Amino acid sequence: MTMYLPGVLHETSEGLNRIEIQDILFQRREILCTGSITPESVSALSLQLRYLQQEAPGQEITLFINSPGGEVDSGLALYDTMRAIGCPIRTVCTGTAASMAAVLFLSGDKREMLPHSKVMIHDPLIPGGVGGSALTVDAVARNLMQARQTIAAIIARHTGKTLEEVLAKTASDSYFDAQEAVEWGLADRIIYKL
Repeated sequence: MTMYLPGVLHETSEGLNRIEIQDILFQRREILCTGSITPESVSALSLQLRYLQQEAPGQEITLFINSPGGEVDSGLALYDTMRAIGCPIRTVCTGTAASMAAVLFLSGDKREMLPHSKVMIHDPLIPGGVGGSALTVDAVARNLMQARQTIAAIIARHTGKTLEEVLAKTASDSYFDAQEAVEWGLADRIIYKL
């Protein structure tokens, strides 16, 4: 089902213009990360981040996140972009930041959660079905273990936890409500107004 997003009517000397809500938010330096983390969503988000960085270097960008996560490689590409641009990035969890989306959320310079939002972290999962030769399965397993170490190191860096603490916590799905996320170092504060 496709959700309808109303436009905003803006009256000018040339008549009424319809402006998309996302465009209004974008002008306010607010962007949305919703749905799965895919090459397409990461491409769109990276372009927005880079454009806003060029428009006003050093000015804060807000990234609202409500995502189940997705592809590790795509998520790491967005993580690298977020860290590479010169603007501080405020991340706001508006529902659920799970898996790769949690990694993106916790990497913000300011990390805020709405009261009923939650974060879930876990080890990377095998993408798709594994099949093929023993060498293929071995290569997939080695790649998965490398991704596990990379993700755990990022989580440790942004939470202040040790690598061992993170690996123990991500060995299974670990859910945090807003208060627990703040206490564990995944978020900075709970907000009640946007």
